[in-house]
Amino acid sequence: MSVVTPISSRSTPEAGGDPTIGRAFLGVKDAAAYLGLSPRTLYVWRHRRQGPPSFRMGAHGRVTYRLDALDAWIREQEQADSRSNPALNPVSAAPQRRVGYSATA
Repeated sequence: MSVVTPISSRSTPEAGGDPTIGRAFLGVKDAAAYLGLSPRTLYVWRHRRQGPPSFRMGAHGRVTYRLDALDAWIREQEQADSRSNPALNPVSAAPQRRVGYSATA
């Protein structure tokens, strides 16, 4: 799996760096490469209304992703994962008592 480098530390396209830098919008193939996924995965997620937000743009209605929306979506995924967000770790949660349950028989 490839590691996504923060935008601020990437090289410019003119310097032979990542060609997605300097663009605000990415097509499916570029967005998939940016996320380290296959384009097919993005198509399936779009069909299921999952994954990062996308929209159609241009005369041919090509599926497009905003680069800043992809970064925001990545941050949301990190916060939703209990391994990255200790507040969501079920082991650290206080035990809950069942409603209407009596401990005596």
